[in-house]
Amino acid sequence: MKNISSSIVLGSLLSISSNIALAQNDITLWPKLAPTIAKDEAIESKITHIINKMSLEQKVGQMVQAEITWVTPADVKKYHLGSVLNGGGTFLHNNRNASVSDWVSFMDELYLASMDESDGGLPIPVTYGIDAVHGNNKFIGATLYPHNIGLGAANNPDLIYKIGVATAKEVLLAGIDWTFAPTLAVARDDRWGRTYESYSEDPSIVASYAKQMIEGLQGKANTDTFLNDDHIYSTAKHWVGDGGTHLGIDQGDNLDTEENLVNNHAAAYFPAIQAGVQSIMASHNMWNGLRLHGSKYLLTDVLKTRLGFDGFIVGDWNSHSKVKGCTNDSCPQAVNAGLDMFMVVEDWKAFIHNTVEQVRNDIIPMERIDDAVRRILRVKIRSGLFTKGLPSSRKYANQSQLLGAPEHKAIARQAVRESLVLLKNNSNILPLSRKAKVLVTGDGADNMSKQTGGWTINWTGEGNVKSDFPGGTSIYDGIEQVVSQAGGKIELSSDGSFSEKPDVAVVVFGENPYAEWIGDLKSIAYQAHSNRDAKLIESLKAQGIKVVSVFLSGRPLWMNRAINASDAFVAAWLPGSEGVGVADVLFKDAKGDVNYDFTGKLSFSWPKRASQVVLNRFDENYDPLFPYGYGLSYNDSSSLPTLDITNDFVFEKQTNTPYVIMQGRPNGDWNYQLQNAQQTKDILTPVGDIKGLSMIEADKNIQGDAKELTWSGSNLASVLISSNWFREDLSQYLLNKGALSFDVRVEKPAKSALKVQMGCAKNKCGAFNIAPIINKFPLNTWHKVSIDLLCFANKGVEFERSSAPFILSSEGPAKIRIANVQFEPNTQATANIKCAD
Repeated sequence: MKNISSSIVLGSLLSISSNIALAQNDITLWPKLAPTIAKDEAIESKITHIINKMSLEQKVGQMVQAEITWVTPADVKKYHLGSVLNGGGTFLHNNRNASVSDWVSFMDELYLASMDESDGGLPIPVTYGIDAVHGNNKFIGATLYPHNIGLGAANNPDLIYKIGVATAKEVLLAGIDWTFAPTLAVARDDRWGRTYESYSEDPSIVASYAKQMIEGLQGKANTDTFLNDDHIYSTAKHWVGDGGTHLGIDQGDNLDTEENLVNNHAAAYFPAIQAGVQSIMASHNMWNGLRLHGSKYLLTDVLKTRLGFDGFIVGDWNSHSKVKGCTNDSCPQAVNAGLDMFMVVEDWKAFIHNTVEQVRNDIIPMERIDDAVRRILRVKIRSGLFTKGLPSSRKYANQSQLLGAPEHKAIARQAVRESLVLLKNNSNILPLSRKAKVLVTGDGADNMSKQTGGWTINWTGEGNVKSDFPGGTSIYDGIEQVVSQAGGKIELSSDGSFSEKPDVAVVVFGENPYAEWIGDLKSIAYQAHSNRDAKLIESLKAQGIKVVSVFLSGRPLWMNRAINASDAFVAAWLPGSEGVGVADVLFKDAKGDVNYDFTGKLSFSWPKRASQVVLNRFDENYDPLFPYGYGLSYNDSSSLPTLDITNDFVFEKQTNTPYVIMQGRPNGDWNYQLQNAQQTKDILTPVGDIKGLSMIEADKNIQGDAKELTWSGSNLASVLISSNWFREDLSQYLLNKGALSFDVRVEKPAKSALKVQMGCAKNKCGAFNIAPIINKFPLNTWHKVSIDLLCFANKGVEFERSSAPFILSSEGPAKIRIANVQFEPNTQATANIKCAD
């Protein structure tokens, strides 16, 4: 357990540094707000009565939120836990297909455990939190709305309210009472991996949406609808400044002045508090070097005192551990700063023990503990958790027909239509005739994972397949419905091929899904090295085919080459599960008139140059390609001239030495995986096996610096150097004309194709057969093989977020040894397999 004496020293040091920061702050810059909900003396008296009966251990237990993977109902009872949460990448009982009834049953178990009075327990209902950030997105079959960046383009506060109301019902049906939404970040640097979670670069839209979404989720404060049976309580996040970190680095340092912090990043929290938001999540980021989780000034002096927030402040995923002197299991600094509930994912037992000891040793005042518990109990009482009874007995419990209900899908479809922004429509090619011959192509055309983005079923949104979205429609599905019903012709291909020359091609493409820091970019130049999607569009144009581009992304990106090649260009953002809404706008109605016009307007400025990584309305020397608020309609006649395609943000890191992927053991955060059609197995020991493939340790120059791989030939099997969570930006090796190289020794020749691939999110891209090369090598001798990295880029590998830099697959028998897997700069010209233009 944590040494208490060291905590005293660290706490004192932090107190000194906090006081220094305080001396530089000006609290008068912040508005002074009165509580929206008047203090209810009956509720406060009940809270006092409960607190007076609680032991210190029970109080600290209420301040803990444990993650579902690391907690049981028995733990909730024994440790008096205040809350349980669902991480973005975890599932109930490790089952991503858990049914609604499974969820409700588990919520009952947690509730009963928390209300069990045996062995001295106090009946305080547990609360369960989930990231329902664009619908109840954890649940297969839920209605998924466009991510916030698309909703910002719609600029329709009334629509936001309707989405909140519908989302609350789809959460309630699982017996869950709390969502970690809405995100009120104001993204100011589009390199940030969470830009799509922001409604706008301008705080005015974010502020106008805050009240509407919170009232949709919670009901309207001081009315009978507030936190009634039709609503859940919400979380405004992340307090504060998460969208303004230096270089757009997630969880980084916001260097803004306090005035800018108030006017930009905090602006949406004022209406959120006035709407009665019941919880606010502290942010991962720093403000001028001080972690928000440890900032007494921003958590207590500003948020709780100046702004009058009387709900509770919840931490983010183990973020208290980033406060100076803290760890996952001990952080008196954050308690004293004003954090009320700690998201202690795994180490919560040790955290409870340490916090109790810190109170007993006068490191944490009892008054601070009582304040935190009072705030948590206030929200639990207000939200009716003490009176609503078992989750399974509540109004919407087990009403699985509400998951993806038609009335909710209609709202989502409307949101898709209104979020689309038309940036180019030369020669008024749009809207299209329903009776045309239409080619739908691009890797996003029939790709639900790509169009729904991150925070979809799992944390990053990677690896989802169409069957995960029952009742959902891809963009292709929507176009197919429209064209087929009208007697037109439609063809789908991912690569632009066709059997009959079309009248028009709709090319759907864009970013692969990501979440949080995994999505951070160093450059906003889209496919700057491979230009794969631009080349697809250009190839269609070269054949005399008109092209309508539909771009799926979580942010504006510099992509002038693709825009140039397109006759029309639509920013579709991340539209969610109702892709049919795109066809509603792209195509005329049955009479040949406009069906739905484009109404979306940019809530983020669109860059003219790749160097415009920070580009915001009202900036000095503001010079976007498309300004904030831009968006064409069918009434506009506009002809966009040819754009400059010179990338003015080419940066080179030092790449004089290779990037080592594997020397016997994987480098850094990579690890081995063995995979076949049935399973993927992490291999954390020197040897491993799976049906069809085994791996043992081998030697090249020194002991254990190679691996021997044996394929039995019974089935397709792969070895991957990969990670379930880690991503790395390796684009500089592509830029510097690098190649993937590795040493290989053939023990038994490959009897069928032996394919080298790389990861595309959770899929595989490229398939370069090295069997013809290595089968020429003498047996039992080492030789080097290399493949131009551009070959992989052309097949869809995003080197900016490498997920698996080396994969080797075969379905036939073979035995080889592999060593020294690496990216080597400036070796493209000498590669065994080349793809350079």
